[in-house]
Amino acid sequence: MSNKLPIIIDTDPGIDDAAAISIALNHPELDVKMITTVNGNVGIDKTTANALKLKQFFNSDVPVYQGAAHPLLTDIVDASVVHGESGMNGYDFPAIDQSAISDVHAVEAMKTLLLQSDTPITLVPIGPLTNIALLLSTYPEVKQHIRQIVLMGGSAGRGNITPLAEFNIFCDPEAAQIVFNSNLPITMVGLDVARSSTLSHATVNQLNQLNQTGKMLHQLFRHYRGDDFEKGTNVYDAYTILYLLHPDKFETAQANVQIEVSGQLTKGATVTDFKSPQPNCTVVLSIDPEIFKNLFIDSLQHCI
Repeated sequence: MSNKLPIIIDTDPGIDDAAAISIALNHPELDVKMITTVNGNVGIDKTTANALKLKQFFNSDVPVYQGAAHPLLTDIVDASVVHGESGMNGYDFPAIDQSAISDVHAVEAMKTLLLQSDTPITLVPIGPLTNIALLLSTYPEVKQHIRQIVLMGGSAGRGNITPLAEFNIFCDPEAAQIVFNSNLPITMVGLDVARSSTLSHATVNQLNQLNQTGKMLHQLFRHYRGDDFEKGTNVYDAYTILYLLHPDKFETAQANVQIEVSGQLTKGATVTDFKSPQPNCTVVLSIDPEIFKNLFIDSLQHCI
């Protein structure tokens, strides 16, 4: 019986996604069962190509499944201004074999894997929640096979794409509302924790000396135009993986989180009520910046 934590990563790579996937694919305590892709930072064809580039970079045999090309109801939003035209500008990945993409839809692949698994699996969505909402509403029977959902998204404070909304939730607020009200154990790793521990430019430069993965991430981060760019780099998605590995190092609080779906100025806001008698979510609030830096660098030591 393996004591590795089985996970599914649902992703829209994305430069910070690349950091999260690098750690997850190589860490001895994690067992990535599959990677599913979703429209988000860039369009679905590009996010899927980027997942395959990372799979090939690490010579991984983890299967990649393409998921939703469009949010449930809202219009597509794009973040290529932050991540570059390809979604992972800055590093010259070799060409990929497009035939490596399965013709099974990500939602079907997740359903099959979950229903066949003897052990409950942790879902780690680090993009918009479209695939996860489709999975839970189409196949509610999978819920008993899901250990927890640890997602990157939301904010207990200010947003990053609008004053109140974080990008992943804003991209598909209706999907987020389905997921947050699924009665599954949910952990929201949002903007708060990343803003509490931005990686300095000096730390990002250190990556270049680490290993091949460090060099690759260093080149990507130099092209990453995220929040607080003047101060450093917020590798949002990596926090989800590091939280899975070291939950005791993070400050959290219980809250009831609901998603604003109809507000003209507040669409996509994660309305976080820490006083609610009915919390539906663990909200990750902060981590000591020095501890985060060390966890991040240490986790990358497992990579090539």
